[in-house]
This record gives sequence, structure tokens and C-alpha cells, in this order.
Amino acid sequence: MLRVAVVGSGPSGCYIAQTLVQLDPEVRVDVLDRLPCPYGLVRYGVAPDHEKIKSLQGNLRTVLEHERVRFLGGVRVAGPGGLSVARLRSLYHAVVYCVGAAADRRLGIPGEELPGSWSATEFVSWYSAHPDAADAGFVRGVRSAVVIGVGNVAVDVTRMLVRGAGELRPTDMPQAALDALAASGVAEVHMVGRRGPSQARFTTKELRELGGLPGTEVVVEPAELALDPACADAAALPAVQRRNVEAMRGWAAAGPASPGRRIRLRFFLRPVEVLADGGRVGGVRFERTAPDGHGGVTGTGRYEDVPAQLVLRSVGYRGVPLEGLPFDPVNGTVPHREGRVLRDGVTSPGEYVAGWIKRGPTGVIGTNRPCAKETATSLLADAPALARTEVPGDAFPGLRAAGLEPVPWAGWQAIERAEAELGARLGRGVVKLADWDALMGAARTA
Repeated sequence: MLRVAVVGSGPSGCYIAQTLVQLDPEVRVDVLDRLPCPYGLVRYGVAPDHEKIKSLQGNLRTVLEHERVRFLGGVRVAGPGGLSVARLRSLYHAVVYCVGAAADRRLGIPGEELPGSWSATEFVSWYSAHPDAADAGFVRGVRSAVVIGVGNVAVDVTRMLVRGAGELRPTDMPQAALDALAASGVAEVHMVGRRGPSQARFTTKELRELGGLPGTEVVVEPAELALDPACADAAALPAVQRRNVEAMRGWAAAGPASPGRRIRLRFFLRPVEVLADGGRVGGVRFERTAPDGHGGVTGTGRYEDVPAQLVLRSVGYRGVPLEGLPFDPVNGTVPHREGRVLRDGVTSPGEYVAGWIKRGPTGVIGTNRPCAKETATSLLADAPALARTEVPGDAFPGLRAAGLEPVPWAGWQAIERAEAELGARLGRGVVKLADWDALMGAARTA
């Protein structure tokens, strides 16, 4: 009987487990996670007001409740206090790493380290109740914010900055974040891209949501639309880009109104410096760019300063090395061939990758399905050789012997009950527990 460990319980890890048990009637899969909670970025990355996407947790739950799949939270692999890659490998016939891309890309400009300058991921982790997130006073004293990037994460954080308390209260957002956002004085958010409107990465559904926010107007500069050659004939663009341009044209034509809050979509602006004011963020200096005729942009030597007390960068993610695994620092991924980990160019028996650590931070949640299938197929093709290795009948004692206290599925269910009870006390629905002590305390009641 093949015993497999999957490191990471987000969509990629769950899809690996699902594919393995579907294709092999005997395989047993332990899905390990550093956190006591499953679902990865579906729990800690999807915006709290996106209930439809968050409902994917129900599908992932079905996988983790399969009779041959076991969830074990609170299991750190590699790093300080973690189980070594070599020790983990000795407990299973095969290990699949689905650890994502945990680092944010940086801008590499002066002032980026100023107080008030954050990655979008840090902001998302805070309002999503990730236990590693700190309440850094993100919106305290903020009147104007700059979001650098024009993808869906940039749209999410922009929307969260201007959402009203009445719209956020029905979500599972932690109470402290809800209170802070409800009390914030953010009046204007600039979402800025260095290239043109037709090259923005957000999807039309997410973009249009900005136009439906109560008491908020969306402003687009007609001149920045005109500067993009592709906008001259939007009908020639791919469907998503065409619909995006059409939505932005509508906002540009509407002209300014006088609502409580304003979102400004800006293009052809490249950040060159985060400006200081009293030792913290006071604004961002941008260089105006122009199309270079080859799909990129070039600097013009003209600059514009945008006042802001908060800067969130949303310019992509990057994988980080996992101690004991090979790593390609250029691509931020683990070298592999069809999901099989490569060490010095040679396949490493029993080691596999899937998800962003395999292919880089690309695609949507559904992209993980074919990625997982490829890796699972490779693993099962190797199964006859892997099964000849002697491993424990149950890895649980080995994990505890390494000083770990795995949180079983019953522990996660106890956390769910505690979050439902917290919401009831606050007169809300489910409200997430936002710190390690509360999560582990609830898990121990199982």
C-alpha cells in the first residue's frame, strides 16, 4: 500500500490528494500543513466578500474527508522547529510539495522600507486573519492610498479599502480588522500600472465590482486611455481585455462626481521612489511612461508625485527555498521534470512538486487541476519502485517523535465551532480566529 505525504492543504495539495485516491484504490494520503487550518489561500487569500470563490472550501473539504485522506495541521516542514525534508521522506513512500510562492516581489526603489509601505499580501493576511499577520495599523491616519499593480489582488485590496462596515459585517473578517476598516478615513485610492489599460491583468468581473461600490466613484483619465494604441480599436483585443477597456471607457466618459470616496485607475506610471513625510510614507513619485511599440513601455523623463499615507505593492509573488530541497533562484521554483524533483539534473526518487512552487505563480485556482494531475500521474507511474521502500505503517508516531503535535481533522472542526460561536457572540456569522493561541486553544478542545 502506497503512503504519500502532501505538504500544503491549499487547492494544489487537495487536487493532488483527490487525483491519487481516484487513480489508485489503495493509496493513503496525509495532507500536512504548517497551519492548524486547511485550504491555504482559499481561506487566507480570497477576499472575504467573495463568497462564491470561498465556497470552494466545500469541494476541498470533501477531499480532506475522504476515507483514505488524512489532514494533519500544525506540521512545519523544514526551517526552525520543523521536520527535515530527509526525515519526512523516511516516513512516506513519496512526498509531494505544494508550498506555493510565499514571497512578494519587491519594487526595488528608494523609500520602499518606510513605515506605511507594505506588500498587498501583508494587508490581505491581516484582514483574512492569518495567524502570522500583525495588526500594523495599516489604515490608521490614512486619507489617500496608492496600490501599485493592476491585477486581481490589487483590485481586492482597493475594494477592501473603500468597503463600508455594513458590507463587511456579513463576512468572516476578524472583528479587529472590521473595526479598523470601518473607522478608517480613506477617501481616495490610486490603483496604478506602469503599462496601458489594455495590458492590465485584472478580470472584468473583479474590475466591474469597483463600479458597484456604494458611495464610491471610479475615475479613469481619458488621456491615459488615448495613450494606449490598443484602446483605439478595442474590438481587436481578446475578450477579457476588450471588456475591461469598455468598462474603463464608460468611467472615463462619465466624468467626476462627488461621492464619499474615489478610486482612481491610473496607467503609464512607473514608481521610482516612495516619498517620506515625517519619517513615514507621504507619497509616491512616478515616472510617466509611453508605449515603446513592442508591447512594453519606456520612460519619458516626466514625473508625477501622488500624495499617500499608505502604499501597497501588488506586483507578483515568488517561491522561496525550502531547506533540503533544490531551488532555482532565477524562476523561484523547484527544478522538476513532469513534477518529479530534480537534484543536479537527476530525478530524485519519491520527491515531487505541484502548484506554484512547480510552475511559478501563474494561473487561477482551476489551473492547479491539470498541474496536479501531471504530478500525480508521474508519482503513480513510479509507484512500483517506490513501494519497495520500507516505511512505517502510520507516520503519526514519527511526527510526534520529532516534537510535532499534529492537529487532526477533529481539531480543525473544533476551530470551526469556535469561530461560529465567536460570530454568534458578536451578532455576526462565522468570524475567524486571528491568532495562534486562539486557534490552537480551540483545536485542543477536540
